[in-house]
Amino acid sequence: MLPVIFILPVVQLVVLVFAATMEMKHINMFIVDKDLSATSRQLVNKFEGSTFFFIKKNSFSIKEAKNELLEDKADIILNIPSGFEELLIKENKSKIQLLINAINGTAAGLINFYATSVISDFNKNLLAEQIYITPNKIPENINIIYSYWYNPELNYKIYMLPGILVILVTIIGMFLSALNLVREKEMGTIEQINVTPIKKYHFIIGKLLPFWFIALFELAFGLTVGKLLFNIPMVGSLPLLFGFASVYLLVVLGIGLFISTVSNTQQQVMFLCFFFMLIFILMSGLFTPAESMPEWAQRVNIINPFAYFMKVIRMILLKGSGFTDIKNDFITLGVYAVIILSLAVWKYRKVT
Repeated sequence: MLPVIFILPVVQLVVLVFAATMEMKHINMFIVDKDLSATSRQLVNKFEGSTFFFIKKNSFSIKEAKNELLEDKADIILNIPSGFEELLIKENKSKIQLLINAINGTAAGLINFYATSVISDFNKNLLAEQIYITPNKIPENINIIYSYWYNPELNYKIYMLPGILVILVTIIGMFLSALNLVREKEMGTIEQINVTPIKKYHFIIGKLLPFWFIALFELAFGLTVGKLLFNIPMVGSLPLLFGFASVYLLVVLGIGLFISTVSNTQQQVMFLCFFFMLIFILMSGLFTPAESMPEWAQRVNIINPFAYFMKVIRMILLKGSGFTDIKNDFITLGVYAVIILSLAVWKYRKVT
């Protein structure tokens, strides 16, 4: 247990925060420039100057470029047809083609966004040159100024770290508590304990309460590491966060206890925990918003404790939400804790 308690948090926070990112910082681009004009070279230079794109290769063959895309050696193809500059001069419009590797739909969407942004900026500069004014003096009907709340620099680590902390706390609460209880069955000591004068609820509390404290300690440890290494903002109330985490851990401990009552070996516990953990994590909104799921999935998600804590920890740390903002989630999770703990205790009494 000691490596799980002390080494696992460091590995998760230091490694996973950097690994679990949706940012695209090295996009391999294949250039097919059949025009070879000054304008086409300006467009290519615009992509070369971007911090996101890396020009992997140039060619006149679109077939060669598509082969690179099929072999996963290129992420995007920029195809500039012949006559590109001539059409721009004569008709004030022309066409180019972008071919994007869309096996990963999310990555493809980001690549398309970055590429169209570069092309849009290039088009703006081109328009400025044609009417002989500088880009910052182009007349605009609407001047849009962007302001990003809660994460002004769009730092993906700030978004991911609270979610990873939820997984960390859950592993301590669910896995270790379930493994600890079922170990008594494997060793044969559970029968000896049941014939002693000790009350069963005393035994259950004695088994679960230490992991409740350990999980809260892990949350504090994770927040400290996050502040020191990633400078994660802590806008809201930490006592409120720990209060909500305390209720959340009652739910997680109840699930762990229930799993231990239907399992006879630690191997069975591991399989069941991984089964529930995988579903809960994917539906929790760790990587993508839960609101983007189908409506039926959002209704099913009401039994997912991860979804509640994943949302609340980000609301408190990043937005500074107060109790009134998380009141409904707090009450729902409290009811969830009563139900799952009652069911787990009833099941434990029944099988022993």
